[in-house]
Amino acid sequence: MLPRVHRITDGNDLRRVSRKGVRFTTPFFIAAVVDTDGPTRVGFVVSKQVGGAVVRNLVKRRLRDIASRSLAQSATGRDVVIRALPPAGDASFDELAQAWDRVLAQ
Repeated sequence: MLPRVHRITDGNDLRRVSRKGVRFTTPFFIAAVVDTDGPTRVGFVVSKQVGGAVVRNLVKRRLRDIASRSLAQSATGRDVVIRALPPAGDASFDELAQAWDRVLAQ
């Protein structure tokens, strides 16, 4: 579970990062990143195009777990919004983790 300080919960912040952030595209999600002065925060957008409620929640849980594991390694001062794409519903945990690592490497 991501600690509250590392979550983007405000809709305005989600929109700001999605619109103004530098985008990185993977087959499973689009990541938008903005540098900030505070701690690293992550927000997730998983629409109904990804799948039903069970699939969407599974994708969110997997992405949250991957994000919480990488917080120790990531640089501070970033806001990241992850927008899941429909193939994410069929992706395994390892496939999502590899895509996440590729985004962090950029």
